Amino acid sequence: MKIFPQTEARTFPAQQLHADLLVAGGGLAGLCAALAAARDGLQVVLVQDRPVLGGNASSEVRLWANGATSHMGNNNRWAREGGIMGEIMEENLWRNKEGNPVMFDLVLLDLAKSQPGLTLLLNTTVFEVEKTGNALTAVKAFNPINETFYTVSATQFCDATGDGVLGFLAGAEYREGAEEAEELGEKMAPGDNFGHKLGHSIYFYTKQTAGPVNFVPPSFALKDITEIPRYKRLTSTLNGCDLWWLEWGGRLDTVHESEEIKWELWRIVWGVWDHIKNSGEFPEAANMTIEWVGAIPGKRESRRFPGDHLLCQQDIIEQRDHYDAVGYGGWSIDLHPADGVYSTHDGCRQFHSKGTYTIPFRSLYSRSLDNLLLTGRLISASHVAFGSARVMCTCGLLGEVVGRAAAQCKALNLLPRELAQREHISALQQHLQATGCYIPRQWLNDPAAGATVSASSEYQLSELKPNGTWQPLSERMALLLPVRAGAQLPEMTLRLRASTPQPLAVSLLGSARAGNFTPDYQYDESVLQVSGEAEYTLAFNWQSDRDQYVFVAFDAQEGIEIALTDTHPPGIMTVFNSLNARVAKHTRQVADGDYGVDEFDFWLPRRHPQQIFPALRFSQPLNAWCAQNVVNGRLRPEQQINAWTPAADDVAPEIIWRWAEPQTLQHLTLVQDNDFDNAMESVQMGHHYAVTPHCITHYRLWADEQLLAEVENNHHSVCQHRLEEPLTVRSVRLEILKTAGALPAVYSLNIR
Repeated sequence: MKIFPQTEARTFPAQQLHADLLVAGGGLAGLCAALAAARDGLQVVLVQDRPVLGGNASSEVRLWANGATSHMGNNNRWAREGGIMGEIMEENLWRNKEGNPVMFDLVLLDLAKSQPGLTLLLNTTVFEVEKTGNALTAVKAFNPINETFYTVSATQFCDATGDGVLGFLAGAEYREGAEEAEELGEKMAPGDNFGHKLGHSIYFYTKQTAGPVNFVPPSFALKDITEIPRYKRLTSTLNGCDLWWLEWGGRLDTVHESEEIKWELWRIVWGVWDHIKNSGEFPEAANMTIEWVGAIPGKRESRRFPGDHLLCQQDIIEQRDHYDAVGYGGWSIDLHPADGVYSTHDGCRQFHSKGTYTIPFRSLYSRSLDNLLLTGRLISASHVAFGSARVMCTCGLLGEVVGRAAAQCKALNLLPRELAQREHISALQQHLQATGCYIPRQWLNDPAAGATVSASSEYQLSELKPNGTWQPLSERMALLLPVRAGAQLPEMTLRLRASTPQPLAVSLLGSARAGNFTPDYQYDESVLQVSGEAEYTLAFNWQSDRDQYVFVAFDAQEGIEIALTDTHPPGIMTVFNSLNARVAKHTRQVADGDYGVDEFDFWLPRRHPQQIFPALRFSQPLNAWCAQNVVNGRLRPEQQINAWTPAADDVAPEIIWRWAEPQTLQHLTLVQDNDFDNAMESVQMGHHYAVTPHCITHYRLWADEQLLAEVENNHHSVCQHRLEEPLTVRSVRLEILKTAGALPAVYSLNIR
């Protein structure tokens, strides 16, 4: 037993910490920033005011993490985020394909705790900053759980708090709400009736029980469900993220009035559940109970901090490419009415761009402070552009950017603004890509240091045999296929059957912008007269003027079916002119006003295991999977597949990088296919596979005849290998022993 005598007063203990980089905020953005900086050799302290990591993606809020794939509901093909954000999604799929939010917490905590150089302070809130001139020098924070004050000094700082705690306390310029349309020429800038700010949300989970469960609502629950104009959308099956539109608070101060917003959201949630349980409209809800209700609201919008570039609507819709592009987005511009669930407007107004857009480094630091990097929803963006860039996988991707930028700033003795200059930014861009971060329409310079490559075989697509199943052409369907500049698509033979003789129009479509997957042009058309079951040949009179993907698009025709195959080669796919109701209202984006957006058709893939591909035969083999692709520096399918795939009958596939002169290496980064089109939403939805079929699950890396690494149960697209000591070699060989079930695809081996 210990007895402590009375004293005049006591103080809580205090600790002094020092770091190269202080990251405030442990959502996906802050976690990725901290991991990236630590992996690049910095000493990092990550301060998070919650007991878990993940922010809105954590089990405390339970919003699924999403990004440029947009639930696979727009035309951004192969767009899932790479690097650390991709690593997190792939690890979660491997451990937690069912989408349990508590298991997602575990994935994030495990990553942080196992990372050398990263000190994690959970339940710790920053309340004060110290500055010298325009530079931050330290933060003060408090943990009420262990009653400890922390002073963390650092040379660089990253604000990933969402609300911009560091920037606010340091006196940086910031914005709240929407810009006037005239300021930036943004036609989507909302008026007062729609409102200028997004609100908060609280979700709930339900479960079935063995018998009836009564529900007595709290006194503060919403009494009149008709106060919610869209109450007829409510069903007993809605759960979690399905309830994103239970939103409120956009007319209030979304920082300092968050407690008031939370109580109103609880009022709404319990009123909704009272309606489901006790109105009599949902008899199936008798044997249901609430399993979980959020205790804190998920915030969408508060402060934004200007940098040297303010991302705007035109950057997104026009897909402007910036000299300092370091990341990208692809979610729609998704704005919500400020009145939220009580609004007579639809729950969101969203418009997609025709493809992914890039985000400049100049939007990722404060122009008010010398050493404050920005990531997450608080970056330098207008309210309209924020409507797209705010989603969590985009935030996580930008987190890695600023983490690696901090390491570059230290190595080159530069401030963030100096790193953003044309003469310096390429170092960051190249480093990001060398570590597996994809940047649209950029490429890695000489990833294999001048190596020549040879492979045991190369896949050539000549024929895909039918498997006896058929796909009705009840909606427009297209094959996405690559064509080289100066080439024609070979004649293609397919097997069709028709219940009655009828014509079938097949169009050859292409995109105006290289690397997009939104068809703008019709290059040619062929009409087939289909009768009974037979083979039919398509030939298009067209020659490509550039490397590009084309759509072989079949019109919808009831009564006609196309034969399918079991083989799905990587880098090509079937898409449908269809609707994903999570992110769009129609199969075509149509503006109901002058919003400065494009109108176009959505061409969407199907999810595993519903993906299909037609049986076909080419008059000449499609040679798109050659070994030389692995040294072109492109990490995704864009205008071409950009990957090597071995022949289907190659029983011992391998690829070798050789140098005329010995090379000294220590880092090897293998980038391979793990279905970059798969959204891999983190929670709730669940997924068919724990690892996607094209992923190489067992491989060996050899240097000359020395085994560098053997990896089994791999489930990642980016595989990092760091040798204990530098090694001088003349060749590196990748030996593929097993995939998850389909043909592999290797994009690059980056050697440093």
